[in-house]
Amino acid sequence: MRAVAIRRGSDEPELIEKPRPEPADGEALVRTLRVGVDGTDHEVLSGSHGGFPEGEDHMVLGHEAVGRVEDPNGTGLEAGQLVVPTVRRKPDGETNEYFRRGEPDMAPDGAYHERGIVGDHGYMSECFTSPADFLVPIPEALARHGVFVEPLSNTEKALEHARASRSAFEWNPESAAVLGNGPLGLLTLWQLTQEFDRTYCLGRRDRPDPTLEFIDEVGATYVDSRETPVDEIPDEYEALDFVYEATGYAPHAFQTIRALAPNGVGALLGIPDSWEFEVDGGQLHNDLVLHNKCILGSVNAGVRHFEGAAETVSAMPEDLLDHLITTVTDPEDVAPAFEDGDDQIKAVVEFESP
Repeated sequence: MRAVAIRRGSDEPELIEKPRPEPADGEALVRTLRVGVDGTDHEVLSGSHGGFPEGEDHMVLGHEAVGRVEDPNGTGLEAGQLVVPTVRRKPDGETNEYFRRGEPDMAPDGAYHERGIVGDHGYMSECFTSPADFLVPIPEALARHGVFVEPLSNTEKALEHARASRSAFEWNPESAAVLGNGPLGLLTLWQLTQEFDRTYCLGRRDRPDPTLEFIDEVGATYVDSRETPVDEIPDEYEALDFVYEATGYAPHAFQTIRALAPNGVGALLGIPDSWEFEVDGGQLHNDLVLHNKCILGSVNAGVRHFEGAAETVSAMPEDLLDHLITTVTDPEDVAPAFEDGDDQIKAVVEFESP
């Protein structure tokens, strides 16, 4: 079968042939429709994040997938059922407390594999197998846009944790900002416009630009970080009840504390490289304590977050979802899906027409 992989020593995706997988007990065989490409895939290609399966000279890419069950294999799923796979798996031959209690998304680094990212092959192939517990059924109407479920599952989890951190008192947030105008940031921005009265999106783009058009279309305010850094947003606009960081720009973690309103929450999802710089730790500490602010980190997501994300994507207007998909390519010509460019938002590799 066809698969798109990265080989050791290379930084380019490559079409390869692999044997068609056979599902083990408890697994279903899924025929892949579409796989999205995101920033993590670029990090895997560059070698800055992730790692190959042990003993393999390549790794199949892709973790944002949607497909149809081809062989339920006695799992209780139905042939033809549309599903989205979760990402984390147990390390080979091992388990741990996080997987035993059904919370692999809370496992620390090193206690899991992630398909298409670290230690396990991904979904960018004609077929893949997966335990049924890690396959989330989604509505048939999401066949074209099911690739957005995985990224938005991260937002569902981050919002759940943000609300939990404020659950000891009455929290009535009104304003929110997304740091970053990539595909995850824009998806999240739309979701926040449904829950917050005022929303902002921070980026570094000039008009005309498709991401800025999307920000305008959903009724949010664009903040150019070259003119207004995160910690100056309260001076130019307003202090924020919720900040969603999706840039991996390390200073944003500290600037967010300054940007938050009293009782505000900042959720950090970006993964920066090592970066040393100076901050006024005492001032930040005082700001957190005296104004009851909260900064939390969040990565990956559980099954319930995937289910919530499927509902969110289902509620999103199709024209907005289509606006985000700027490239659809087939496995024989994947290079355009991995290209960066001002016109690129979300690229999709299509194995079979939805």
